[in-house]
Order: sequence, then structure tokens, then C-alpha cells
Amino acid sequence: MIERAARMAFAAGALVFPGGRIDAEDHALAAAGDRTTGGGGDPDERAARIAAIRETVEETGVTVGFDTIPDASIIAEWRQSLKAGKPFADLLQAEGITIDLDALEPFARWCPNLGEYRRFDTRFYIARLRHKPEIVTDADEAASHHWITAAEAIDAASAGSLQIIFPTLRNLERLARCDRYVAAVAHARSTRSQIISPEIRDADGDRWLCIPQDAGYPVTRVRLSEVTGP
Repeated sequence: MIERAARMAFAAGALVFPGGRIDAEDHALAAAGDRTTGGGGDPDERAARIAAIRETVEETGVTVGFDTIPDASIIAEWRQSLKAGKPFADLLQAEGITIDLDALEPFARWCPNLGEYRRFDTRFYIARLRHKPEIVTDADEAASHHWITAAEAIDAASAGSLQIIFPTLRNLERLARCDRYVAAVAHARSTRSQIISPEIRDADGDRWLCIPQDAGYPVTRVRLSEVTGP
């Protein structure tokens, strides 16, 4: 997980998973099908998985879903090229590398209404990583990184040593119930797919931020006064 830079407009200083915006180039690569396999027939879903792979490389240098793992020098060059706006498809083509979109397993999709903030439509994926890579965060977007279990992240948030916003914390709580990757995949596949849009409700003399009770989350409501972040 990465700690967002303090100057960021949204969730500054918060611990989040790597990721970012789906770009037009991601949609173009999804539609063309070049240098990609898997991902099903939904072009938006394919574009989202491409963005997740691309953003993870750009923000941390971590590679998932590649048929051939580029060496460290290639990854460093890619990161600079991506920041400069060079299409991901061109980088893959130059190295003869294909990405397998089926390597990413859909875990959750959140679309919170943040009021005066922008509305985010965020898809969360899980993927198997067979070795711990050398992680170097993008200093423009992240202050640091944390190689951490879900349970450790939750404990750190409870202790106040790390800041974690509501959607991230709820997904960490889901992950913490799974002891390994295959268990997380089984849990994701057995849970009804739905878009999570938290709602504020009045109950028990207090105001709560609530999510559906049938979406696989162990915690489905939190007092609004205790919610961290926007």
C-alpha cells in the first residue's frame, strides 16, 4: 500500500492501494485487443484492468499480469515514459510483452457520493504476486509505501499511526478474513457483485455511514463522527 502525498487534493496522507484513473489509451488498448489476453467481453472492464496494471507499475514498479516480467531497467524506463504520457501499448509492443487481464480478480466496486468532492467509480482487484519485488514509489503521488498485511493495516489505523479512509478500511476488513490468495478469490466469487454507494442513515440516536449488508463486508456501518477522510 502507498501513503498518498500530503499535497494531494484527495485523501492526502492516507494509506491506499496503488491505482488511478482509467485513461483514453487504456480504452483504446482494451478495444484493440493487442498485447492483452483475457478480461472478458466488457470493454470498460478490460480498460479498468489495464489501468490497474499500468498504474501499479507507474506508482510502485510492481508488475502483475505480465507474461514476461521486464527487468528493473525496463521498468524504470517504462515509469518515466508513462509519466511523460507515452501509451502503455507502445511500451508493451516495443518489448514484445503481453498482459493477461485474467490475472486480476474483481474484488469490489465502489462509487461513493462525496458531496462537494468528485464522485469516484473505483474498482478493486486482487492478484497473485509470486515474489516480493523491489518497490520504489512515485514521489509525486506517494510519500512512502508499506508492505503490510490487511490485519496490520487495520491495527495501525485503530492505533492512529496510519490514516485509512472508509472504503479502503472496509476492503481491508474483507481481506483480513482470508488467510491466502485462493481464499480471497473464493470469497470474491461467492459474493454477490454490486456497486457500493455508502449512505448516511439515522439510527440508535446517531448518524451512521452505511453500506449493504450482503456485500461480504464484516463491518457495514460506522458512526459518521468516526469516519476518516472524505
